[in-house]
Amino acid sequence: MDRFDAMQAFARVVETGSFTKAAETLHMSRTTVTQLVQQLEARLRVRLLNRTTRQVNVTADGAAYYARVVRLLADIDDAETSLSSAAAAPRGRLRVDVPAPFARLVLVPALPDFLGRYPEIQLDLGVSDRHVDLIDENVDCVIRGGQITDQSLVARHIGDLPAGIYASLAYLQQAGIPAHPQDLAQAPHRVVGYLRSRSGTVLPYTLQRGDEPVTVKGHHLLAVDDGNAYLAAGVAGLGALWLPDYMAAPHVAAGELVRLFPGWRIDAMPLHLAFPPNRHVSVKLRVFIDWVAALVEQRMPRMPP
Repeated sequence: MDRFDAMQAFARVVETGSFTKAAETLHMSRTTVTQLVQQLEARLRVRLLNRTTRQVNVTADGAAYYARVVRLLADIDDAETSLSSAAAAPRGRLRVDVPAPFARLVLVPALPDFLGRYPEIQLDLGVSDRHVDLIDENVDCVIRGGQITDQSLVARHIGDLPAGIYASLAYLQQAGIPAHPQDLAQAPHRVVGYLRSRSGTVLPYTLQRGDEPVTVKGHHLLAVDDGNAYLAAGVAGLGALWLPDYMAAPHVAAGELVRLFPGWRIDAMPLHLAFPPNRHVSVKLRVFIDWVAALVEQRMPRMPP
């Protein structure tokens, strides 16, 4: 038994949920993949997978072993791609997690360029606003707006997102135009709350006009923890929104959102790419970081004053 082939076969079965699909992606026969996994289980003396006629599920031992295996396979891939002959053509699997609005509006539309430049990189994209454990979930890097508070991560600042407060025409017709940010805390005004993924609390925001800072949490009837749902709620007239301008721009252009409080400003939201300090910055991760930084520089629209 080739242990490397066996580990690769096992990992691919877990990821695809099927011996047949794993065999197709590895360009092996299903029989070969099955034998490799069986030999691996025999060597380890533990069942890694539960098999039925309809599905394959990983066992608890198999899940723990899988987490170690994918890191080992990634290290082997990084060692190979670090060679000068391979560095010119980065390859291998790259796992990235990004916020849903950033994925939909900025990253995914630009991916044909990245994958065209680096056709041997397989990009597995997690799209969510939740907190991701990079180590336990074996994620190479995350892109997040705001400050990175996890001191165990290495964070690269890749840009800043200008932001403002917006509301739909339907909301303004119903509640009126607020004259001051503090009006959002009083009826009939309201906001759509954005929930922190870890604490479940609603984020407050600080605005500045000259020397006058104001921190506003606002009165909300609805709070969500997903950026796309948050934007949709604002467009539907459920309250005012604190939005990065790139999210608001298409809806302002379509007449669906209006920017509030001229003369007030919100500090731009920093955008970071973070990865574990013990994770080797492989060639494939390095080119992705550089590409995303250039993308943010080029693509983020800035709203007029």
